[in-house]
Amino acid sequence: MITYQIRVTTGEYEGADTMDTIAITLVGEQGESPKSTLDQYGRDFTQGTYEVHSEKNLGPLLLIRLHKERYSIFPESNWYCSCVEVTCPEGTVYRFPCYMWIQGYRTLELREGKAKTHSADSGNLLLLKHRQEELKAKQEFYRYKEFAPGWPRCLDVPTVDQLDLNNQYSPSRSANFSQRMGTAYAELILKGLLTCKNSWNRLSDVQRAFWFNSTLVSSQYRALRPPSPPLPSQSWRENSGVLLPAPPLCSDQLAPTPHPGTDLPLHFQKGNLFLIDCEILEGVPATELNGHRQQISAPLCLLYLNPKGEMIPIAIQLTQSPGPESPIFVPSDSEWDWTLAKFWVRNGTFHIHEVLTHLLHTHLVVEVFTLATLRQLPMCHPVYKLLLPHTRYTLHINTLGRVRLFGPGGLIDQATATGYPGLSVLLAKGLSKLTYSSLCLPDDLQERGVATLPNYYYKDDGMKLWGAMESFIYGIISYYYPRDDDIKGDPELQAWIKEIFTEGLLGRKSSGFPSSLETVTQLIKLLTMMIYNCSVRHASVNNGQFDFGAWMPNYPSSMRKTPPTTKGTATLENILETLPDVSTTCSTLLILWLLSQEPGDRRPLGHYPDEHFTEDVPKTLIGAFQRRLAEISKEIEERNKSLPLPYTYLYPPEIENSTAI
Repeated sequence: MITYQIRVTTGEYEGADTMDTIAITLVGEQGESPKSTLDQYGRDFTQGTYEVHSEKNLGPLLLIRLHKERYSIFPESNWYCSCVEVTCPEGTVYRFPCYMWIQGYRTLELREGKAKTHSADSGNLLLLKHRQEELKAKQEFYRYKEFAPGWPRCLDVPTVDQLDLNNQYSPSRSANFSQRMGTAYAELILKGLLTCKNSWNRLSDVQRAFWFNSTLVSSQYRALRPPSPPLPSQSWRENSGVLLPAPPLCSDQLAPTPHPGTDLPLHFQKGNLFLIDCEILEGVPATELNGHRQQISAPLCLLYLNPKGEMIPIAIQLTQSPGPESPIFVPSDSEWDWTLAKFWVRNGTFHIHEVLTHLLHTHLVVEVFTLATLRQLPMCHPVYKLLLPHTRYTLHINTLGRVRLFGPGGLIDQATATGYPGLSVLLAKGLSKLTYSSLCLPDDLQERGVATLPNYYYKDDGMKLWGAMESFIYGIISYYYPRDDDIKGDPELQAWIKEIFTEGLLGRKSSGFPSSLETVTQLIKLLTMMIYNCSVRHASVNNGQFDFGAWMPNYPSSMRKTPPTTKGTATLENILETLPDVSTTCSTLLILWLLSQEPGDRRPLGHYPDEHFTEDVPKTLIGAFQRRLAEISKEIEERNKSLPLPYTYLYPPEIENSTAI
């Protein structure tokens, strides 16, 4: 009789143990063991060591079967299994990662922990069949649906309650999220702010309205008035009404440019001029809020990079069509004219940032990455093991968002000028223009002409993190795929990228997104982009929303009056009548505050407590990645000591592994 030692580890989550009977079958190259019950019953089945006996040596172990069955009269209860370790008679230890909730009465097959590509299993019919059956089951379980025309397709589950437990927030995270939302909502209700449809009496009233309003960043941001909206670019369009050298402007009009009397084309040639172009907002319908039709414009803002490395606005046009009724506003105009023009630019960048840069790029596209990984890659696949930690909670937050935030009747429908109808149009336009290069940080910086921009800390920190990820991923992928032919010949990998292209980019070739994979280098870049966008980029666009938006005029979600068509008409009263009313402001700030809060149960970038990789090489690479992240953290800490306003959004300990909020 051959004896195998079994060690079962149960997760540390609340309710991770089970009343059910757990049994195990070992499957090796030379046969399988009888089903053996693990003899620890009741709620104390959390973890333990057991013995399984077999009449013969099973040879190298391939997989195990965990059987979860009814125990006596007790009702079924879920079980979170972390991993199972099997020690063979000769001392060889096999590790079978699980790290999932097992629901219902079922049998779950787990592969031995070594990552295996499809070709690595080509000589074993049992393992090939296991891969096929696993993928078939997951493709039946995870299905796509169209949420709105022109959007990336999403998970076909209506509410978070109907998600699999493995895709839901942990109980503690859900409780924290709900408690914070309830507290902030109650505060605003008690003050009567959410039902007040009036304009603000004074701009200073905004900051006094909220106990959660004041932050160091929002205060300094308002005081320093940094002028650059999210995506300055040196990409000029021929028909833009404020592009050089077409407009009749010189630096005499545009103080504080440094050399009065110098024509702007000279600054253009030196690369000191940048453009915020909200062209994509043209034609986006506005909604009605509190009985008033809101307004959406598509402004252009010309920015000047001064010798101090500061980017300042020097000209604003509030429509895409130059003419007598679309004047170019400049700093030498009246204070209120120039202030109102800047508010319109901030409103335009609010829509673009929230709908495209945030929702589309780091939530909806990332959801397709997640679904394709779950549906097309078996758990033993090295790319699955690499990506899985970066998909944590993405399906939960996106499903919740469709119900509570950006879907019909959601908070955005009640708090922004687009409402859901305009948001739907804008997002579809954004996807139709989305390019692969815009999702890849080095390419994006080059295309926008900001790769050498000084004092651009998102660029500085982002490139360090991109490089750290790229090096880590290079090590992992080249270990499992030493040749380009290994990439071409992996049918699971090809089905995975094809599904992303079809379901995420809707098969649009002009996006430049790959629909097949040919080389190791191509896969490394793709995976770096994916992990970067669901972690670093999401942190950069999400975590500072409230910091920048707490001063509402800096980030207005709607405008109630049409853009001015002549100069000299703006007054403080007119501006207050244009900016969002009290209830709209409160609803928006409630959203921004909630999304900027950490609800707990976070896993920082590079933190992998679930050991899906069991081999020494990937574990060594993970350690090197973590050490590089620690070095980057120290570099950011040192840099921030000399800044009047520290940039902390890409500080690695504050970046979550995945799009989870």
